[in-house]
Amino acid sequence: MKEKMINFLLENANPSIKRRVKSEILNNVTPQEAATYQEQTLTEPMILKITALQKDNGWIGNGFNGGLDTQEGATKYLAEKAINKDTPVLKRAMDAFINIPLDDLCYNDRGRVFDEFKYPCLGMNLHRCACIARAGYHDIIDISPQIQLSVDSFKRVLEVESVFDILHPMKKNGKTVQVFNDYEKWVGRHHLDMLAHTQSWRSEDNIKTIAKSVNEMMRTDNPELFEFIPGSQVGCMGGCFPAQGLTVMGSGVYPSPILCEIGRNGKDYNGYYHFELIEWFARCGIVSYVPALQKIVEEIATSIDDNGVCRLPMVALDVFKCWGTFGGLQLEIDWKSKTRKACDITFRALLILHYSKFI
Repeated sequence: MKEKMINFLLENANPSIKRRVKSEILNNVTPQEAATYQEQTLTEPMILKITALQKDNGWIGNGFNGGLDTQEGATKYLAEKAINKDTPVLKRAMDAFINIPLDDLCYNDRGRVFDEFKYPCLGMNLHRCACIARAGYHDIIDISPQIQLSVDSFKRVLEVESVFDILHPMKKNGKTVQVFNDYEKWVGRHHLDMLAHTQSWRSEDNIKTIAKSVNEMMRTDNPELFEFIPGSQVGCMGGCFPAQGLTVMGSGVYPSPILCEIGRNGKDYNGYYHFELIEWFARCGIVSYVPALQKIVEEIATSIDDNGVCRLPMVALDVFKCWGTFGGLQLEIDWKSKTRKACDITFRALLILHYSKFI
């Protein structure tokens, strides 16, 4: 199966996917191959557009959160396209993360800075650190406190009897909502993003703790906790994981992709495989400890046809195509052909199967 998937991608995929297959899966990309793939990728229209949007200070676009015309969306895209770390467009963007303060208006938060250690799952610095981790710059820009915060946030799920133990009521917009106490911890997608793309936190105990936490959040036996997402004392939250009901079978891109929800035209997206979250959990090394994830990985493996192509009928495609804060997986320049679409989906399936050690 693995050989067929690799052969399909090396024959049909774009240069960035081929490079990642050779470097991440086969570990045999040569310097000459890497240079050729890099040269080809840098001429793609979207890379050229991102480069043209970069300002003198290294910031990409006119804002932080959003699509490929923003700093967050563009840096994640460049990283996923396997652009070399020393490529000017990526290096200058990372330099901007070092030199531009968090209260700068380019962060689109009206000059406010929310301390991610005081407000769980909140604060532009969490988004910033996730971008740095994705780009592989955590060895240059110190995000170790945020990586530890991510581990501790997963641990906190196991330390409390109920999430309501760390909440208090608060009036917001005329309604009483339950919000976190100051300096509490809870886990969200940006914590998971950081852990999926870094290594320093990894120990057998930490990996098992993350797995136990995910198993706890995937429970569905308490109606009071099921799909309950706590609020924040300040600002707007997105990506905070629920007390129970965590799933990777949903397609929502915003505000929180872990919820099963009714999508456009009333279509039920409950049964859609959310490849981004599945890949991140696989990268964290927890699949073998989480029965629900094991089952899903087995289903992905079963969907691979005789040509090595992933044929899952229900994949959350919005998550592939919507590059930004809550999604972004598409590496092919477009999906005008079925083959290019199949390459993107099959590549992510290969990563999931590889990092979950299924193949």
